[in-house]
Amino acid sequence: MRETLLFEIPVRMERWSGRVALVTGASMGIGASVARRLVAEGMKVVGAARSIDKLQALASELKGQRGTLIPIKCDLTKDEEVLAMFAKIKKDLGGVDVCINNAGFTHNKSLLEGSPKEWREMMDLNVVALCLCTRESIASMRERGVDDGHIIHISSFSGHRVTPNKAVHFYSATKFAVTALTEGLRQELREANSNIRISAISPGLVETEFIANARLAEDANAAKKFYKERGSLSADDITATLVHILSAPPHVQIHDVLIRPITQAL
Repeated sequence: MRETLLFEIPVRMERWSGRVALVTGASMGIGASVARRLVAEGMKVVGAARSIDKLQALASELKGQRGTLIPIKCDLTKDEEVLAMFAKIKKDLGGVDVCINNAGFTHNKSLLEGSPKEWREMMDLNVVALCLCTRESIASMRERGVDDGHIIHISSFSGHRVTPNKAVHFYSATKFAVTALTEGLRQELREANSNIRISAISPGLVETEFIANARLAEDANAAKKFYKERGSLSADDITATLVHILSAPPHVQIHDVLIRPITQAL
């Protein structure tokens, strides 16, 4: 029985071989890990991010794999750039079969110190860009009669509880929005008698560049110390969960996976 289970996921991932996945925020962290794995599974992966140099380096690293990585420079907070990206995907690859909404960030500001500009920047990427990529991906699927596509939001444990860390309170609000959007889309797809699935992954502490980029730590060394002292997941842990979701039988709706290191308190 155990041997059967071990081989089920690779077999079920075969149905995605040759198909197109969009991964936002693919230049580093969880996004880069997901891109590597999906390319290894034979998918045509469109990696979207502002850092084209990092995407191109990743594409070079993955040459010779079963699939391919197609780098696209895109500022996801610019609607016109997102729409242009989807037009290019349609022209070059036909359309999107899987959309991984991974891009997200936070400002290191409390609610009492934050500015409207900073709040809008977080909302534009963490919520509005996610909605736009989702809408366009589903439109692409419907246009081509694809009824087994999948949307996966990389959300956060912060979309399910509010910690005493005041620096991430507005970020938490954006992730609570993603929790609501995941359920809202599930209801809309069900109402439309669609077999397109929507899932979310809500990680706890994951060792990536997130803390350093958000200046939640003084520098990269301080960030590494932070992760080591508290214990954390790896980006590949999240990717393994994502593969489990993609590998589920077509009638199975995996809604939101909460995943955290065993040492995490909240």
